[in-house]
Amino acid sequence: MNFQKIGGLAALYEGLAYIVGIAFFLGMVNFQEASDPLEKMALLVEHQGAMAGVNLIIYVIFGVALVVLSLALHARLADGSPALMQTATAFGLIWAGVVIASGMVFNIGMGVAVDVFATDPAQAATIWQPIEAVADGIGGGVEVLGGLWAFLVSWAALRTARLPKLLNYLGLLVGVAGIVTIVPALGEIGGMVFGLTQIIWFIWLGIAMMVGRSATRQAEAVRPAQA
Repeated sequence: MNFQKIGGLAALYEGLAYIVGIAFFLGMVNFQEASDPLEKMALLVEHQGAMAGVNLIIYVIFGVALVVLSLALHARLADGSPALMQTATAFGLIWAGVVIASGMVFNIGMGVAVDVFATDPAQAATIWQPIEAVADGIGGGVEVLGGLWAFLVSWAALRTARLPKLLNYLGLLVGVAGIVTIVPALGEIGGMVFGLTQIIWFIWLGIAMMVGRSATRQAEAVRPAQA
């Protein structure tokens, strides 16, 4: 299996990880809707194992797969747009790092807070609040890193014509939605659009990378003859 197919599998994983996260946090443990610190701690205690597992899937493993995908896209697009892809890949790798860090902070911090909860629930809630703020701040509260990566990759892909054009336009939309989350007034709507459209983008990108490379090579081989 070549690196492009491995990158395609990584992209498919990213899209599925989003679906797993949405299904878990909306369908099973509505953690984000809990506003009272003690209520959040009760949910952490009750669902600690499941939440730790889901965070590994949607943050830690997601970040590892993102490294693979970023490098595979760099290999695919860099010769046609080197400066743009160098910048895009840098943002992709930084994003991967902070996503992994967010998942680890959440899981380790959750373990500490849950241990304290057994003897002092109020103190556990106090401990958990800054941990949650840090984990959210570096891993999803603002999606500017992911937005910049998606936007720049899609821009480079449009210039090189090595991915489907409509996919690249969707990637630009994903990127803009992520970037605008840096504005507090647009953070919620931008984050929602970023997450939902990125599911489609990741899955479509994965399919394109797995099945489209040979077609791209054939097209590139035909161009000189046609010229």
